[in-house]
Amino acid sequence: MLQANRRRWIQQAGTVVGAAAVAPRLFAQSAPVKIGYAIARTGPWAAGAQVSQEPNYLLWAEQVNAGGGLSVKGVKRPIELMGYDDRSETETCVRTFEKLMGSDKVDLVLPPWGSGANFAVAPLANRFGYPLLAPTALSRKLIDMQLPYFFSLLQQPDKMMGALVDMLVANNVKTIAIVYMDDLFGLENFAALNTALKKTSIQVLERKSYPLGVKDLAPVLRAMKDQNPDAFIGITYPPDTILASRQAREVGFNPKFFYASVGTAFQLYRNVMAANAEGVIGMGSWNVKTSAEARAYFEAHTKKFGKEPDRWASGHAWAGLEILQQAVARVGLDRKALREQIAKNEFKTILGPIRFEGSENASIPGTVAQWQGGEFEVVWPRGRATAALIPKPAWK
Repeated sequence: MLQANRRRWIQQAGTVVGAAAVAPRLFAQSAPVKIGYAIARTGPWAAGAQVSQEPNYLLWAEQVNAGGGLSVKGVKRPIELMGYDDRSETETCVRTFEKLMGSDKVDLVLPPWGSGANFAVAPLANRFGYPLLAPTALSRKLIDMQLPYFFSLLQQPDKMMGALVDMLVANNVKTIAIVYMDDLFGLENFAALNTALKKTSIQVLERKSYPLGVKDLAPVLRAMKDQNPDAFIGITYPPDTILASRQAREVGFNPKFFYASVGTAFQLYRNVMAANAEGVIGMGSWNVKTSAEARAYFEAHTKKFGKEPDRWASGHAWAGLEILQQAVARVGLDRKALREQIAKNEFKTILGPIRFEGSENASIPGTVAQWQGGEFEVVWPRGRATAALIPKPAWK
């Protein structure tokens, strides 16, 4: 399996090798910095991983190598990525990371995709002493494990669901209906949502879970339509986000607020839903208006891959790479020193300054975003908003 994955990595890593060729004299005296990871290229996790994470790894390595390499306490060294397909399998993911850290002894690792994979890999990285800056781990349980080498870039379920509920209350929502994925991501966000709702007078008319790989949500959505809630909340993975949106349109379920995530922040969602993306809300935290650096990243990503980064986890993935790069420049590749540097300092990123409290990103609050005129605008909280919330139009 690893042999086959290595062949796939060689094909996909061609951009990195090409970047190294730009400045061969700069690299001649410097051994490469070996950076390993396993991530989904196939299977159900791939839809998110190949939008939000691996493209960022490839672009970052290419840009750094084109600039002479990764600065390791002032000495520039080329990046050599060692990436493998985890096939959306937790066991394969863990086994691959164990090989990378244990026998391959790579210099650094980059995280896998998703809450479940990070939940499995984070204790392993902690045991081997590798800092893990995770941009797609949405798990308060993982934060509460207090693993010294684990850092989560995303806002956690309590913050994200708290922001959503605050926005609904501010807009006089009285009734809601909820569907959620029956896995770590879905269950934790559902629990956080219920906790936030208990502090309000909002009535939950329906709560329904569904399994990974669901093919039909129409019966659930029809039942919800009959109850006529003010808001629909879908705690969903990318394929299910699109499925729920399409089938809500088909059955004529059009509440005042339609929230589905993750995947709403993807260009694919806008492309598939076309005019029906307008007014849909979901998990998002940035766009090109957030900073000049965010715009530059967005444009470079779009130019290289022919598709846009998503307006949530992609930005956090890039911010994690920026933090890792700054920390290596300051203290080198000693992993204990890196861990201390990341834990105790603030870093400049495309999302703004980021610092950690324990494993948690303490700088970015929970956010809600909405499709408006082809852009996924941050609409809550108002202090981080790039546009004001608009009423959702009827499905077309």
